Amino acid sequence: VQDNTEVHRVVLPYRSWDLLDLIGHNHAHTLLRQSVRYCVKAESYSRNPIHDEPRTLLPRVLEEHRLLDRNPGTKTPEDIWVDQLSQTIFKSTPVQAANAAAAALAEDFSPGAVGEAISLAANQLILRDQGRTPRDESPGKTVGSVHGDSIGVHACDSANAWRNMARVTNSRNTFACLILGAYQVALDRGNRGGDFLNWQPLPVKWHLDGIKSSEADALLREADEAIRQNLQSRAAAIIHRYGELGHAPRPVFELMLRYAVSEDGALHAEKYYRTVSEEFSATRPAFRWRQLVALARVTASEYGRPAAGIAEARELLKV
Repeated sequence: VQDNTEVHRVVLPYRSWDLLDLIGHNHAHTLLRQSVRYCVKAESYSRNPIHDEPRTLLPRVLEEHRLLDRNPGTKTPEDIWVDQLSQTIFKSTPVQAANAAAAALAEDFSPGAVGEAISLAANQLILRDQGRTPRDESPGKTVGSVHGDSIGVHACDSANAWRNMARVTNSRNTFACLILGAYQVALDRGNRGGDFLNWQPLPVKWHLDGIKSSEADALLREADEAIRQNLQSRAAAIIHRYGELGHAPRPVFELMLRYAVSEDGALHAEKYYRTVSEEFSATRPAFRWRQLVALARVTASEYGRPAAGIAEARELLKV
């Protein structure tokens, strides 16, 4: 897995571990074998320096920051530190981002805090994305959409996997996961195009000013309407205001879950919903609502393309 940074190499290994108690050892092992096969098969593809950079970068960074002979630290930083590291990772080149994460780990900051910064950096790729261009559109993924295999969704799923694998392994691999997680976020920002450093994150003031409701039920109804009209920015702004007012998050998750199941989401809806669920619970209160704001945007993007089999399932279940 550590030979490259790519969403399909990291998400399934983490999910095979995450599902262990639900599906049992044998089925989880089958999922892990698929990942091994994927990594082995990738060795037959044509190589390039950018693809192979992690193979030489990781050993060098581990050695330069003297991480090979130490245990992860336990220092818990303030909110401002996490936010600043997140911005550093987001704005850096991949190599700079990898070194920033390694330096933080070498200063004995906890892996959890570094992982949180990486996930917040990935979250910015959804909040800032201008959507697919005409060159990138395909069936089910129209111009302006951000669902499916978008830059941001893939980056967030990857960051979530790196962060969680770092929790359940030895010291060396904990450091490796976080260094490569930071590297991948920065790579994703620049490698697929877009002016993310200058694009502004949602929500924008214009949409926030247009929200007059303050009651939870009213805001949820308005969010539902925005989703059904594919109004990504408005849906994001409503959920931001909902969280800003201190309303309970569970009703928002229930609203989003309905569409994560019913909509196709270009094969990523359920997975990204799960990513946001985990990130929300693992992120400090000052930043956690950014995750649900991003989910609201992606949900509004994907609405209108029912998941395969959803009508038949509803008929069979009489729902």
